Amino acid sequence: MSQRLDYYDDPAAPPANSIVPSANVVVVNGAGEILLIHRTDNDNWALPGGALDLGESLTDCAVRETLEETGIQVEITGLVGIYTDPRHVILYTSNGEVRQGCSIVYTARPVGGTPTPSSESREVLWMAPDAVEALPMHRSMRVRISHYLRGDGPHLG
Repeated sequence: MSQRLDYYDDPAAPPANSIVPSANVVVVNGAGEILLIHRTDNDNWALPGGALDLGESLTDCAVRETLEETGIQVEITGLVGIYTDPRHVILYTSNGEVRQGCSIVYTARPVGGTPTPSSESREVLWMAPDAVEALPMHRSMRVRISHYLRGDGPHLG
C-alpha cells in the first residue's frame, strides 16, 4: 500500500519535484462540530480534501473531494486561507512524487449525506473543536484548523 509522508522544515526531507493545487474544507455542522477523516495513507486525522482535477475549479474540487472522502455534500461558505509553505513537502511512496504543499482551505456547511468512509478515509467523524487537539494530526492540518478556530480572517501564505 502506498503511503503519504508529510515533512515540515525537515533537512532530511526529499526535495519537491511537483506542485499540485489542492483544496481542503472545514465543514461545520449545526452543533459547531468539524468534519474530519482518519486517513488511510498516513493514519492521521485531517480535513477532507485533495488535488485539483483538470477542468474543474478549486471550489468544485473542494465539494467533490469532501463528498468522495466523507459521503457529505457541502455548500462552500467562505475561505480559511491559502497555504503554500515550501517547507511542507509530501512524499507519495507509490511513485516517488514529492509535492510542495499548495492548498486553498474553504469553509462549508453540510447540505446532505451521511458520514461514510472511503478508500481514502477509514473513519469519518464530526468532532467538537476542543476534541481535535487530542487527535494524531500533521502540523499542516492542525495549523489550518487553528486558523479557522481563531477566525481572524483568511490566512495568506
